[in-house]
Amino acid sequence: MRIDVLTLFPAMFTGPLDESIIKRARETGRLDLKIHNLRDYAHNRHKTVDDRPFGGGPGMLLKPEPIFEAVEELGGQSARVILFSPAGRTFNQAVAGELAVQEHLLMISGHYEGFDERVREQLADDELSIGDYVLTNGGLPVMVVIDAVARLLPGVLGDDQSAQEESFSHGLLEYPQYTRPAEFRGMKVPDVLLSGDHAEIARWRAEQAMLRTQERRPDLL
Repeated sequence: MRIDVLTLFPAMFTGPLDESIIKRARETGRLDLKIHNLRDYAHNRHKTVDDRPFGGGPGMLLKPEPIFEAVEELGGQSARVILFSPAGRTFNQAVAGELAVQEHLLMISGHYEGFDERVREQLADDELSIGDYVLTNGGLPVMVVIDAVARLLPGVLGDDQSAQEESFSHGLLEYPQYTRPAEFRGMKVPDVLLSGDHAEIARWRAEQAMLRTQERRPDLL
């Protein structure tokens, strides 16, 4: 998969996307990730990418010209172009799976008071929000989505089964998990997990996933 990111703060992406699983995905070629500075597509002396909104109001808006030029240069005709803003649909595991089958994603990080509406109308194929709260920088939601999507790519986790049995993969929270020792400070692992009866273990896990979801996230049911 190829992912291009358009942002005003490319240095923010150095570190989180250069470690652990995402680092290995990039090194093995399963993820081709490139970060682009939006100011590189502004051609005036001050590299201006924002301006005050018509009609007045607080803050600044990202201008259309540099964004249009960047999307056209980076392959917006073939890529799925994604804006990040509070007005977008809420990102979840199902959306991550939807994006993971795309060949090319072009993610545009939001900043300031948002985008000139013409960017949304003419360029965006999708618009995402990671939750009902406000952050100081639009790069963080982009990194969250990249991480969630990249780990679903074939071969990225090493064991693809891992992504199929975790929380939200089947609309439920994951069942309780245990490892050695079988007893720790008087707390014992449930007998069923030590029984070797795989059918019974599967039944117990399904029941526990349902109970945990009912208790903690009934909205998922």
